[in-house]
Amino acid sequence: MQDKRILVTGGAGFIGSELVHQLIAQRAKQVIVVDNLVNGQRQNLENLPTDQFELVVADIRDSDRMAKLMSGVDIVFHLACLGVRHSIHSPHENHEVNATATLQLLSAAKAAGVNRFVYVSSSEVYGTARWVPMTEEHPTFPMTVYGAAKLAGECYTRAFYETYSYPTVVVRPFNSYGPRCHHEGDSGEVIPKFLLRSMAGKPMVIFGDGSQTRDFTYVSDTARAIIMAGFTDSAIGQTINLGSGFEIPINDLAKEIASIVERADTGVIHDESRPGDVLRLYAETAKADKLLGFKPQVSLHEGLVKLRNWYLSLGKSPEVLLENEIVRNWDLGRSKQSV
Repeated sequence: MQDKRILVTGGAGFIGSELVHQLIAQRAKQVIVVDNLVNGQRQNLENLPTDQFELVVADIRDSDRMAKLMSGVDIVFHLACLGVRHSIHSPHENHEVNATATLQLLSAAKAAGVNRFVYVSSSEVYGTARWVPMTEEHPTFPMTVYGAAKLAGECYTRAFYETYSYPTVVVRPFNSYGPRCHHEGDSGEVIPKFLLRSMAGKPMVIFGDGSQTRDFTYVSDTARAIIMAGFTDSAIGQTINLGSGFEIPINDLAKEIASIVERADTGVIHDESRPGDVLRLYAETAKADKLLGFKPQVSLHEGLVKLRNWYLSLGKSPEVLLENEIVRNWDLGRSKQSV
């Protein structure tokens, strides 16, 4: 990819920043990151070479700005979005960013002659599993506006391929975790919350009975697979799951994290179920293997240890990092509960 000029939306966020770091390491000619820094952070992109990298602070809904940024770009990786819990308290804005802006970006990329458009969707488009493992042909019954808006973005992306023969790819990452993941605000997710709370000697909060399952992939694997999708011709026009092919109940996840943290004073408490919570996710990954040659390299245990060590390397205590945690992060009216 040494002659490629690449645009990454949401590139200062969790998965996006890992993607950018990998693209730079693989010597992409230039990586342009577009991020409004609502969820992304400048520090996620520190120390990248200025001759290869540029951060543009902008909102992807600014269609004129985005059209100009598309000029001369070879490939777009579109990751910018607002998350699941955000969609519960702000559904209209969530749809504008995740669905409408995706259609605008597709139009701008096509008009600018961008050679490929990779849309990073979500396993949330499925809703809860009707069968497992979940193939790409599994029914899509999203349970939140986030899942519905991401599905709309997928449909627009596939429509551009079918209608205009525009080279697009849709990837559906299942749950990712790793360095730079979100524990704070309405973007906070289960693994970073569990780890930091355990490290601080606070109880892990499980919403519902904890029998719900997830398929977790370490972020370096997720980003590597997204890059593969962008540079593999057989992926064009396809929709591809990106997961580990392994599910774990949240109760068992809590036990695994407690064993890794090795603190006798950590524990678990159960809170009310989250609205729209998916009960089971478990990816069938044969298509990613066949089309991309993708196999995850980091096991869940190894990845959790890596993330724990990354938190320890930050020079901030878990207690300080947790200051911005919102426990029930779908309900901003009750955002500062102490649990």
